[in-house]
This record gives sequence, structure tokens and C-alpha cells, in this order.
Amino acid sequence: MSDLTQLGVKAIRDGVAGGSFTAREVAEAFNTAVAEATSLNAFIVATPEQALAAAETVDAKRAKGETLGKMGGVPIGMKDLFATRGVQTTAASHILEGFKPEYESTVSQNLWDAGAGMLGKLNLDQFAMGSSNETSYFGNVSSPWRKAGSNAAMSPGGSSGGSSSAVAARIAPAATGTDTGGSIRQPAAFTGICGIKPTYGRCSRWGVVAFASSLDQAGPMARSVEDCAIMLEAMAGFDPKDSTSLDMPVPEWEAGLNADLKGKKVGIPREYRMEGTDEAILKSWEQGKEWLRDAGAEIVDISLPHTKYALPAYYIIAPAEASSNLARYDGVRYGLRELPDGAGLQDMYAATRAAGFGDEVKRRILIGTYVLSAGFYDAYYNQAQKIRALVARDFERAWSECDVILAPTTPTASFPLGSLNDDPLTMYLNDVFAVPASLAGLPAMSVPATMTEDGLPLGLQLVGKAFDEQGVLDAGLAIQQSANFTAQPEKWW
Repeated sequence: MSDLTQLGVKAIRDGVAGGSFTAREVAEAFNTAVAEATSLNAFIVATPEQALAAAETVDAKRAKGETLGKMGGVPIGMKDLFATRGVQTTAASHILEGFKPEYESTVSQNLWDAGAGMLGKLNLDQFAMGSSNETSYFGNVSSPWRKAGSNAAMSPGGSSGGSSSAVAARIAPAATGTDTGGSIRQPAAFTGICGIKPTYGRCSRWGVVAFASSLDQAGPMARSVEDCAIMLEAMAGFDPKDSTSLDMPVPEWEAGLNADLKGKKVGIPREYRMEGTDEAILKSWEQGKEWLRDAGAEIVDISLPHTKYALPAYYIIAPAEASSNLARYDGVRYGLRELPDGAGLQDMYAATRAAGFGDEVKRRILIGTYVLSAGFYDAYYNQAQKIRALVARDFERAWSECDVILAPTTPTASFPLGSLNDDPLTMYLNDVFAVPASLAGLPAMSVPATMTEDGLPLGLQLVGKAFDEQGVLDAGLAIQQSANFTAQPEKWW
């Protein structure tokens, strides 16, 4: 039943529950697909036995007539930023290579409790730092997409590039991602899938390798809005182990899905019409407005005046928090240890970090340490935090005029791997439309919309009020139904 790999979360869950096929058959089909797709380099570690064990548990429950759970029988990919008990967790770094946690992250445990199984640990940009999935110690992830008439390897986006590549290639029906400044939404847009970053605090950060603690948020990446709603319900929930976790009930987002937007206002931020944005992106944005208008929404122009300062502020705040978080990797307690002959403690620290961190991680640690240093803290870090407050205030004011915001997800379609390696500033600009919602802690989603002339997918972004994931999902569903995006990459792997 090889066609099982064409099914998404909802179809698999309902099919297993209804007896159309067993969870074991699903797990076997996806395990085979993962094994055949090593050229994508989407997985750092495959765990076929774990997928089968979870499937057998679900099948046994069904045989007894027990409830299967929100994700019953669905095998997923787990971004290698989530701690998984007894399974290597590296954050795609050398410094954590071989580390097998004795504990399970809250998000992954929630998914296993909901009946999901694990196909393996997915590749990513090292410590989630990157926009192209080229900074991993374990090598680049390739997008399953290719430009028409070209065999050039394309970027799957980052940092959740292993997740986006696996879902787009149909080797996983869904995957976890994390989003600090766009790392769910940008790769989703690059590969023609859906991905949502919920309100900051919806999903526990406990057991997730930290990049920037005030920004990091887990979310689902899947093939449809419905699948994202189902998976987010399973992932979310209050966690007393995470001081930033929202102590709120998890809404029934799947049951509440409604593509009828009558009475809703959709804001179009004029500041997002930026120089350097591809014409195809702008055309897709215009098409998105028409789709939402057809769904009953009123389109209104809004202003988010501090947008142009969001990206610079982000690239001060995020590296500052990263430099603090990554100080724990010192070669003393766990992970890699480099101990040159005759070395003292400081020499060991330096040698371990030099060998264990990649160039992009080192770049961000240096930036972060600089902006937090005594002479520059007020000039950079404090100023960036003030900008963050202004960006959040812009959104608060906008909600008096609209219910949800429509914008591009990225300024361009996917680009060839290696094409921006010597241009980190242009690479950082990939996050220009995604970062503002992250700074404000708002729910935001990318939905596949159109294709470029050379056959690459483009996504549209929806940003909602805090705690209003339902509004974001509903608008996403309206776009999904109108766009009818069914394109798949041609198999070359």
C-alpha cells in the first residue's frame, strides 16, 4: 500500500480509526520511504523501530475498542532540537554529537501520548541558526523541489529544513518545527507545505534545545491547514516545567475550522511592500487578497510603521540570548570535550567550542557577546528591546482595524544551495516578513499559494492576535480552499 505515503495526518488518523488500514501498515510505508530518501539528507537519525512500536500500541488499542488519541497511528518526523529519551539529540551540532537524553521534551511526549510515532530525528540548521539548512554539522538538506529544466539543489529553508523537506517529499506526513524568527514559516513557504508558529507559550519549551528563549516556539509542519490544527492540539498545553508556558486550555482548533470569513477584516500592511521583493511574490499577495475577499472578508490597508527596524532588532536580541544559552556547552558536563595536552580549563573551553560550533553559530555568539558587553549593552541590546516593544505596539494598534493580517512569507522563492553562503546579510533578509510576528509573540502561519514560472512554490503568511490561532487557521483554510495547491515535487531522490 505505497499510496499510504500520500496521506496526511487527518486521513491517516481517520483511516486507522475506521479500520481502512492498520497503523503498522502506515509505519512500514513511511519507514520504507525514509530509507529510500537518504539523498535528501532530511534525517540525522532514523528510528523505524520506534515508529513500529508506536503503531503496534495503537493497533492493540483499536482491537480493544479504546480511544486512539488525536494523532493515533500517525508517524511523524521530530526536529533534532527536541530531546528524545534514549535517541541522539544534537541540534545538528558536533558539540552534542552522541548525546542521548535521559528525558523527553514535553512537546514530543504530548505527541506520543496522543498516539503519534517517531520516524526519526530531522536535520536542521545548527542550533536552529540559519535560513537555508546549510549550517548543519551533518550536511546540507536538499529540497525535493527543483527549478524547471535544472538539477541544481535547492534550499528547503531553515532552520526547520529537514522537517519541510521530509513533509514535502512525502516521507513523513507531518513534522515538528521550531520558529524563532521564521524557522517554521519560511521553510514551509519554500517547499509548498503548511506551518504554524502559535502564540508564544502555547507549546512548552521544556526539553527543546534553546536558541533565543524569549522567541523560540514549537509548532507543526504538515500538508494542510487541517493537519496543522490537529497536530497543534496534540502539541500544545500548559507545562509547569516551563515558566513561559501559557496556563490556558487548548482550544479545539480542528473542530472550529471555518473558511467563511464574513464579517472579518484582513489587514494589508503597507510597509511589507519592500524593495527587492520578487514580482512573483507580490503577484501572489494580490491573489491572496482576492481569495480572502471571495471568502467574505473585507480587505483594509493598515500601517505597521516600525517594521523596517524589526529585522535589525531581531539580529541583536536573538544572538544576545544565544550567546547566553550556548555558554552551557563547555566540555565539562556533557557533549564534546577537546582537551589538548597540557591544557588548562580555559584552554579546554576554547578548544571544545572551536571544534564543536560551526561558523554561523560562532558568528552569532560573537555578535551576542558584543551587544551584551558593558560598553554596548545600552547602545544595542536595550535599544533593540525598545524597538521590540514598538513592533508589538504596532500590532496592538492594528487589531483595532483588522482581525488578521495577510503578508508574504518570504521575499523570494527558494534559492540554490550555496548561492548565499558568502552573503550572510542577504541570507538574514529571508526572515524580513517573518520576524515582526516573532518579536511580538503572535501566532502566524504560512500556507502554500502559487507557483513561480520556473516551478517553485510560494507561500502566503497570516498573522493573528495573541491566542487567536483559530482566526489564523480559518483564514489559512480559506486560502487553501481557493488556491487548491496540489503541486508536488517530481521524485528524483
